[in-house]
Amino acid sequence: MAFPAVTAVANVLAHAPGLVCYGSKPVRDLRRDPALLDAVRARLRPYEEAVGYGPNQVYIGNLDPEALRALPRPWFRVPDRRAPSDGPFGDLISEPELLGLMRLCDRAGLMQLDAATLATARERLLRRGLVAAAEMDTPAPVRAEAIESMIRSGEGLPLRLEDRVVGSLARGHEEDEALTAHVLLENLAAKATGVLALRRLLTQMAGRLDPGDIPFVLAGSEEAVGDRYQRGGGNLAKAMAEDAGIGSAAGFDIKAFCASTLYAVFDAAALVHAGVFPRVVVVAGGSLAKLGMKYRAHLAKGMPILEDVLAGLAVLIERAAGNGPVVRLDTLGLHAVSSGSSQQALVEALVMGPLGKAGYRLAEVDRYATEMHNPEITEPAGSGDVPQGNYRLIAALGALKGEIPRDGVADFI
Repeated sequence: MAFPAVTAVANVLAHAPGLVCYGSKPVRDLRRDPALLDAVRARLRPYEEAVGYGPNQVYIGNLDPEALRALPRPWFRVPDRRAPSDGPFGDLISEPELLGLMRLCDRAGLMQLDAATLATARERLLRRGLVAAAEMDTPAPVRAEAIESMIRSGEGLPLRLEDRVVGSLARGHEEDEALTAHVLLENLAAKATGVLALRRLLTQMAGRLDPGDIPFVLAGSEEAVGDRYQRGGGNLAKAMAEDAGIGSAAGFDIKAFCASTLYAVFDAAALVHAGVFPRVVVVAGGSLAKLGMKYRAHLAKGMPILEDVLAGLAVLIERAAGNGPVVRLDTLGLHAVSSGSSQQALVEALVMGPLGKAGYRLAEVDRYATEMHNPEITEPAGSGDVPQGNYRLIAALGALKGEIPRDGVADFI
């Protein structure tokens, strides 16, 4: 039996400058020094610049990754102001759309939005074909006075668009630390961006795949949901499936920090290969906690805060058909407990190990994807160009093993 294949992928982004202040690093710093808020807000990008940013265009499929080499650095200084907000892989939605989608996904009714924001979200999401008119008519707008009252009482977090307060999010329980407004904001952002990815995937597959044809969903988000009795014990997979209209699906979450999505792909392929399900969708929503994580370095360098978008991903895995990339279950890269935690040990386990199983040498593989961090985000903070560093390490190991000549390391990179 042939190994399962990836037959469709949706990559989505949501511009979220108003939520940057709720990222884990900014929110802690702002508690200590509220005066930082003005500096942070001054460095937030407008939507058009986020859309035109080269790496974001790569993610939604309008540019090949190699095209970034031809763009002058820094990329944030040369946004393509004619770039579309949708691409072959997915959409980069605006913050009003994100807030509207979060409100739509809020089954507990804890989120309030004003009429203008809901109207903008409705119009834009309808134009993209990602929502139905009837469902966007369901969330009732809330008057500004009620929103302000909720915030003043300490019961709700303010939600802003630029310099306007347009909504609030209340806590879910008076005593449950797992249901504070801040934790719920993280959960809701992850859910909404996962739902966005699922809806985009279904739109791409319209005519070939109906929501009822998906029997199982695995969520590989970094966020975990739950309550005081079961922290992290909740099920984002089924919650996302429900709000994407995939009512016949079961599912569960997989947790392994930022490797969660990869492990979810492994599990999905195994379920399909074993004949348990004909197809499985892997979905992941964005991590609000990581918004603005390197913001201090960006402020110090006079840059815009580049960590201002939330990502979502949906991957459809089915029995092999056509030319889709195959998930080789016999060559999985696994980091065992005994492998060690050094970068060299990781590369040995995750790169050299699978190559050995497959009978390939390093130079026989055209592309390696390893920790694809954007260097414009990491370099100002002193973390360097992470992908390039990993490629150098792979090349050095190849040279040590005699698989590539020592004078060929630069060419390999």
